[in-house]
Amino acid sequence: MVLNSKRRQRQIYKIPGQIYLWLAILIFGASSAITRKLTEIGAEHFMGDRNPISLCNVLFVGNVCALLVMITIYWRQWKKSILKNISKKHWFHLTVVAILSGALAPGLIFQALALTNVNNVVLVGRLEPPLTLALSVWLLKENVNLWEILGAVVAFIGVTLTIILQPAGQFMMNMGGFHIGIGEILAAVGAMALAISTIIGKQHLSHVPVGIYSVFRTALGTIIFFFIALILYGSDHFMDVFSPFLWQWMLVYGAVIVVLGQSFWIKGLKAATVSLASLVGSFTPLVGILAAYFVLDEAPNFAQYIGGTLIVVGVLMSQIGIRRQAYFRSLSNHKISTPAEQKIENSMGFKGI
Repeated sequence: MVLNSKRRQRQIYKIPGQIYLWLAILIFGASSAITRKLTEIGAEHFMGDRNPISLCNVLFVGNVCALLVMITIYWRQWKKSILKNISKKHWFHLTVVAILSGALAPGLIFQALALTNVNNVVLVGRLEPPLTLALSVWLLKENVNLWEILGAVVAFIGVTLTIILQPAGQFMMNMGGFHIGIGEILAAVGAMALAISTIIGKQHLSHVPVGIYSVFRTALGTIIFFFIALILYGSDHFMDVFSPFLWQWMLVYGAVIVVLGQSFWIKGLKAATVSLASLVGSFTPLVGILAAYFVLDEAPNFAQYIGGTLIVVGVLMSQIGIRRQAYFRSLSNHKISTPAEQKIENSMGFKGI
């Protein structure tokens, strides 16, 4: 009787997996707005002529924090017996994915945050899911239903309108009568890099454990980003990376965005189905827009209202297709593999690390 009573108490106080997913989405969705806010705080406390909380410093230190969290969670997968089963071809494709999604895409997206407002980066980042879907059909010959196709088309139109309807401003180019921002272009290229890395992962890395995939991508991506930044910006670019002022804020960023966000996300994935995780993840852009408003007082403009509305409609249509797949193809299996996690994260967009 006592054991049964304790078991019932544990069940009562057990937090459902979807709650962890929603908490993670709230954190990830707010990451871009928080990143911009940190750089604004740094701009008010220059060290010489440098911002100690530069976007490069935030990305580099944030990735180091993320790597430490992932090693803590996944270290058991890095066994010699498991590593022996990973071929040289797999390591090559892991390296390509690390370059694209661990170094190139985050660098481009963080640079985009420096040139345009957060809402544009969030919405233009929605180019990634329709592009991934198109590449999956073209290169991987995947079968997709009509709802997913229509959703991708509507979302793509929304992204396009968000880019071309922007009012004239700084860091913009005039192309065919339309003002297109450099930040929006960088965000779009970053989304393309993420989409290509997802396709490579689907095609070549489906049997690589999630822990090895995540840790290797983050570690190598961080190293590559560090050296690319040194080449582009000079040897003194990271000279403030050990600044106490930077680290006091990065401990907050690391604790919330990296540690809590990653921990909630991983714990939620273990208890949720693929279809549920995909549905929850699709709300990330909406959270990003709300966070930009409440954290940065950044209200959407006309282009963002039009494009954002179409993107939301496209996401909802795609979710209908995903739910249908979950029903007919048993995608609701509780075991979330590496390609399944990639597909879910692809629907979310950039998570801030």
